[in-house]
Order: sequence, then C-alpha cells, then structure tokens
Amino acid sequence: MSTHPTRTPIAGRFKGKVALVTGGTNGIGHAIALELLREGAQVVVSGLPADAAEGKRAFAAAGFSPLILAGDMGEENFCRELVAGTVAQHGRLDYLVNNAFSFIAKGLDATRADFLYSLEVGPLGFALMIQLAAEHMKKGGGGAVVNVSSISACIAQPNRWTYNMAKGAVAQLTRCAALDLAPHKIRVNSVSPGWIWTREVDKAAGGDRATFDPVWGQFHMLARMGHPVEIAGPVLFLLSDDASFITGTNLPVDGGYNSLGPEGLGQNTKIAGTK
Repeated sequence: MSTHPTRTPIAGRFKGKVALVTGGTNGIGHAIALELLREGAQVVVSGLPADAAEGKRAFAAAGFSPLILAGDMGEENFCRELVAGTVAQHGRLDYLVNNAFSFIAKGLDATRADFLYSLEVGPLGFALMIQLAAEHMKKGGGGAVVNVSSISACIAQPNRWTYNMAKGAVAQLTRCAALDLAPHKIRVNSVSPGWIWTREVDKAAGGDRATFDPVWGQFHMLARMGHPVEIAGPVLFLLSDDASFITGTNLPVDGGYNSLGPEGLGQNTKIAGTK
C-alpha cells in the first residue's frame, strides 16, 4: 500500500480569513479544516453530534481548537445557526466548504424518504449554505465556495440512485451559483474525489488497507486510493487567490479514475500483435 502522503502548508496564506467547513470532524472535511488552520485561517466546522468529541480530540492532537458546532445539515435551522455562529465568533465569513453529505446507497429499493434525505443533506443543504454564506461574503467584498462532489456524479454505479443523483445535482448547482455570484466577486467551484481512505471506506476494508489498497486502487491510473489530505490541497487552491480566475468548474481529484478505460490498468489485457 502507498505511504500516507503529507503536504507542506503555505504559511500565512489564509491569515485574517474565516472559513466554514461542513462535515469537518472527520475524513475529507477534517483534512480540509486542518490544512486551513495550518495556513492561518480561522475555522469553524460542523459535524454530527456523535462525531463532535472525536473531532475535537483530533484537532487538539494537531494543536488546534476550532469552534465545532454539532447538528444535522439536513435541518434548515441548523444551517442558519451554523452561519450565524461563524460570523458571531469571528465577525466575517470568507470561505465556505460544503462537504457534509449523506451516504445512502440505494437503487430499486430506495424509498421516497431515502431520496429526500439524500437531497436535503446534499445539494439542498449545499444550496442553502451558499445562499446564507453569500450574504456575508458580499459584505466582505467577495469570497469563495468549494463544493465537495464525487466521481459518482458523472458515472453509473450499481445500487447508487440516491447518492449519485444527489452528487450529480451538485455539479449543476456549482455552475448556476457561480454565474449568479460572479458579480459579487464570489467564486464557486467543486472537486470530485475518487476512492479515498475515509472512515467508512476503512470500515468496509475491515481496517486492512494493505490488502484493499491495490484491489480498489486498480480503478485509478495511479494504482492506489487517495487520502483526505490529497483532497485538502486542491480545495485550498480553489479557495485561494491563486485560483482567482477559476469559477463554475469541477476539478477531478481522482487519481485518473474518470479517464481510465474499461481495460483498467492493463495487467490482464493482451493487445493484438503483442506478446
């Protein structure tokens, strides 16, 4: 299995800026929040009540203590409290990372409730958060939003009507929000991760990354799965002034997943005329 990658923070890049990261108590969201803190931002994160204590310990182990607000992103009142709490704590809001999402993977057996919750925590929650955050970003002269989408937004996968439909909606939300917010100097982009070693994936692997990394890695050109910090770097780039002329776009961070053909990595493919 590949070694866990690290990145070198750009010291002070986000000094004086305030970022809100949803689903920031573990996984990809936690990595994004942590890297923002390392680069000088003031950060507020949301997480489910069951994850708040774990998130606090993880940040403390890295030497940080961001404000953590616990609640369900599928609830409108909590979304409003989250944005209001961020501004009350830090006086402004410059960046929003919409990361929290519901992973309900169902197809023919999906109920209406499954679809509704997938949409409420996913694109509907993203949309409301952008609306709320934009009001404060306008007052500050602009800002940036990054929506965490997925490779699942643009491919078919078995028994994934709920999740893939919701992720697909994120792509169109990103484009439309980017257009309407451009006059206010607010950029909106998205990233689409491939298979990433998060808590849920590790659980599915039974903690045996050495065995499953090459098995699941065969779907990626880089022949391995990604790590949360490898999503954090691109997200920070899109938030930063280095991406000042990028908006309304999606950045695949997928190790080549979406560009790989049906032959896969080619280990078991014999091309005519070769030995």
